[in-house]
Amino acid sequence: MSDRRLTAQEMARRVAHDIPDGSYVNLGIGMPTLVADVVPPDREIIYHSENGILGMGPAPAPGTGDPELINAGKEQVTLLPGGAYVHHTDAFVMMRGGHIDITVLGAFQVSATGDLANWATDEATMPPAVGGAMDLAVGARRVLVMTTHTTRDGRPKLLAECSYPLTAAAVVDRVYTDMAVIDVTPDGFVVRELVAGTTPDDLRAVTAAPLHFAADLAVLVPT
Repeated sequence: MSDRRLTAQEMARRVAHDIPDGSYVNLGIGMPTLVADVVPPDREIIYHSENGILGMGPAPAPGTGDPELINAGKEQVTLLPGGAYVHHTDAFVMMRGGHIDITVLGAFQVSATGDLANWATDEATMPPAVGGAMDLAVGARRVLVMTTHTTRDGRPKLLAECSYPLTAAAVVDRVYTDMAVIDVTPDGFVVRELVAGTTPDDLRAVTAAPLHFAADLAVLVPT
C-alpha cells in the first residue's frame, strides 16, 4: 500500500473544487473550516454559521478582531459586504428550511447507506457535542463529509453500519478522505477517485463495507 495520503489542506482543496459559484455553504467545525481558505478566488461563496451569521468572512488580522463576533467554533471572524448578523433562531431556520445548498461536515463514521455519526463516540476523552450538525445534516440540500479514511489507530471510518449514535440517517452524498473520493449511492459506496499509488485492494483493506469502483475511476488530484 502506498504511504501517500492527502494532507488536510489538500483534502480541503479537493472539496472546494466541487462547490459551485454562488452557493450558500455551512462548514462544520474542524477540518471543514479549511475549505473557506482554498476556494478559487473567481467564485463567490456565501458562508453561513449556525450561531447567526450569513456572509461570514475570513479571520481578522491579529489584534483587530472583536471577541463578540465569532463563528460556531468560537473563532473570531469578519463580515463580508452585504453580510448580516442574525438571531441564532433565524440561522437555524435557514438550515431547517432547506436554504443551505451545501454543508461540509466532519465524521467519526459514515455507513454505506449514507448514515452519519459525528457527535458522539464511546471514548471518554471525547464528550458528546452535537451543535447544529443534526439540523445541517437533514436540512442542507447536499451533505459532503470531509474526514480521514481511518482513525489514528487505523480503524475504518467507512462501515456497512455505524456503531456510534447517528447524527442523521441516509443523508451523506459524498465522502472526501485522505485516500479517495467516494459517492454514497443506492448500491452503496462508489469510489470515484483514488490517491496515486493506492490500489482498489489497498482501499478495501481499510474500509469496513463493500466498495464499488467507477468505470472511469480517476486519480485524486487536489485542484
